[in-house]
Amino acid sequence: MRKANDKSIKDAIEQMLNVYKIKRRFDETHVVAAWPDIVGKSVANRTKELFIRDRKLFLRIESSVIKNELVMMRQQIIQKINDEAKSTLVDDIIFL
Repeated sequence: MRKANDKSIKDAIEQMLNVYKIKRRFDETHVVAAWPDIVGKSVANRTKELFIRDRKLFLRIESSVIKNELVMMRQQIIQKINDEAKSTLVDDIIFL
């Protein structure tokens, strides 16, 4: 029998992340881990550096051709990242 104050594990983890104010960092780490699923393995293999800071995604790509394609697809990538995080996590992409 469930008690009135019982929560699911998912709700308890969400509440803990919000209380400790680490939900945003958790979402950023999740997006970095899901990078191959977001852009594909071929692009992910050519990504040398990837991190999020101040709502900006910083990327270092070793191939100039792929970098040019990603510049042209910037808004679609931002939309995919925000959909994956279920919140506005990234506003801009900076290519290093």
